[in-house]
Amino acid sequence: MVALDLLGRRSTLRILWELRAEHLTFRALQEACETNSSLLNTRLAELRALGLVEHDEGGYRLTDEGRKLYAALMPMINWARQWKAAVR
Repeated sequence: MVALDLLGRRSTLRILWELRAEHLTFRALQEACETNSSLLNTRLAELRALGLVEHDEGGYRLTDEGRKLYAALMPMINWARQWKAAVR
């Protein structure tokens, strides 16, 4: 339930999505997520505390556990793509 609560929070999934392939600075991540700095700071603090995101000289990135979570979400992403095509 903790994981579902976290994933249901505003911008959490978007942050994971934007960090899926590369490091992003705070400002680049803020622009990509189209969110305000206060909310982004809050979500990043939560994700860092849970070991899903880390920050280094290159910016923010997914940890090994964050990448595992992203991989676990891939079936849902694939379903959403198929569903989108079906409802068109």
